[in-house]
Amino acid sequence: MGDKFLDGKLMVEMAQGGAAALRSKADEVNKLNVFPVPDGDTGDNMSLTIESGVAAIENISTNSLATVMKLLSKGMLLGARGNSGVILSQLFAGAAKALEPYERADATIFATALSKGVEQAYTSVMTPTEGTILTVARESVEYVMSSLTPETSITTLFNTLVKEMYASLQRTPERLAVLKEAGVIDSGGAGLFYIMEGFNRVLNGEKIEYSALTVNVDSHVDVSNAFGPDSEMTYGYCTELLLQLQNSKVDVDKFDHNVITEYLCTIGDSIVAFKTDSIVKIHVHTMTPEKVLEFCRRYGEFIKIKIENMSVQHSENKEITSNEQKEQAPSLEKKKYGIVAVCSGEGIKETFKELGADGIVDGGQTQNPSTQDFLAAFEKINAEHIFVFPNNGNIIMAATQASELYDKAQIHVIPSKNLGAGYVALASMNPADEPENILEQFSQAIEGVATGCISPSIRDADINGVHIENGDFIGFVGKEMIVSHPDREHSAKMLISKMLEDGDKFMLTVFLGKDADETSQQVISDYMQTAHSDIEVYFIMGGQDIYPYIFVAE
Repeated sequence: MGDKFLDGKLMVEMAQGGAAALRSKADEVNKLNVFPVPDGDTGDNMSLTIESGVAAIENISTNSLATVMKLLSKGMLLGARGNSGVILSQLFAGAAKALEPYERADATIFATALSKGVEQAYTSVMTPTEGTILTVARESVEYVMSSLTPETSITTLFNTLVKEMYASLQRTPERLAVLKEAGVIDSGGAGLFYIMEGFNRVLNGEKIEYSALTVNVDSHVDVSNAFGPDSEMTYGYCTELLLQLQNSKVDVDKFDHNVITEYLCTIGDSIVAFKTDSIVKIHVHTMTPEKVLEFCRRYGEFIKIKIENMSVQHSENKEITSNEQKEQAPSLEKKKYGIVAVCSGEGIKETFKELGADGIVDGGQTQNPSTQDFLAAFEKINAEHIFVFPNNGNIIMAATQASELYDKAQIHVIPSKNLGAGYVALASMNPADEPENILEQFSQAIEGVATGCISPSIRDADINGVHIENGDFIGFVGKEMIVSHPDREHSAKMLISKMLEDGDKFMLTVFLGKDADETSQQVISDYMQTAHSDIEVYFIMGGQDIYPYIFVAE
């Protein structure tokens, strides 16, 4: 075949190579953070996104490019994390849709598909920002489209694409002022470049070893102590699988996955099952995983299976209790409203539960949940309307993508870009009101709140006129850098002062992180009594990582 055409088999190898190439550079991409705080996760988010796609084509035998791209893009859509991960998944989804008629593609067909992918990626963003992954994708694809000739091969196409993608990436600081000020290139664009560079290396004959990240083993955990010869099976098995429906066993197009859900309800709980094209994703907690496998094989064959002993998980994490597992099971009675909130830190999670959250999606900075994580959370809530609080600007797109894939409830994604916005908005909710009025209440609450964070700096920088040295404690509100100082409490006091200077705030909530303690609380309390005695102050032991202090002023 040479390099005139791209088929399904070669695309599988390229996707694996691209995923491996990005994984090797993930830390480098993570560090391309505008703010010099230890919360960069773009590289990890994009890696997990493309690796979710690669997992969906891991055992595929077809040589059809259309089929491979369809499964690859669907896997990426479900596994998408962070804004860059969602944009990446939409880029591949648009390309896959354009390639639906083709068993293989020449350079012109594939370049055209890439251009359709760029269009869909731009459409997925409410307000596209130039100087980001979008620009890197668009400029490089436009360039290869303009360079096409009847003689252009697939290899030539990708050589040209990667070369222009690198050039576009280097231009991102000129397109986006915050990148230039921080002295970095765009992290999402860098992630896309490494993926495509991996594609290109495979095309040019290089063997890139790919190992799926399917098992996370903590080397500090002695599993034998968690579950031994005399242990009793108390919590059952967490059973997850991807089921490829088979035409030889069932009418794939008409198959209703609820037949599986209904059966699983008889042998387990914490059930999630949804169908994407010809693949059914299944999650269940059960004492008899063998029955799950036996039943599901009536309808297809397995692409992926994972069975974990939850008694081991319980021993490693004492917070997993039988009561919590029962809470995860869907309610049989449908209610009008349900609430899903994204947060981390045990104190913060408990606070959101007290405010009415039915489901907590574990995540935040450095741990962005996937589209599939949201789908699983929705499935556990039996409600007509589900309000979703992402509580992070980098999580809103994944939540929105999940809302578009879910059809059992009306999903409302609240644009809470930080913890404070979600906290204050949820506290304002009147559950007796109508949905449109509740959404208006949320919007008004978010407008009146300011959230500030204190974090250690990981590099020197000059941002917003603030000089930062590696190791300083920086304070910022949203995207505005306020203060940098070697002393953490000094930075905290200066940040509070800035947040309250307008005189329109009457309450300050302080979430204390893992690195803060009662002494830290006393320092802030004394400062507030001295400098801002008219402000009500509340302290919550949040237990969050990265930020020793999160201040919410309202």
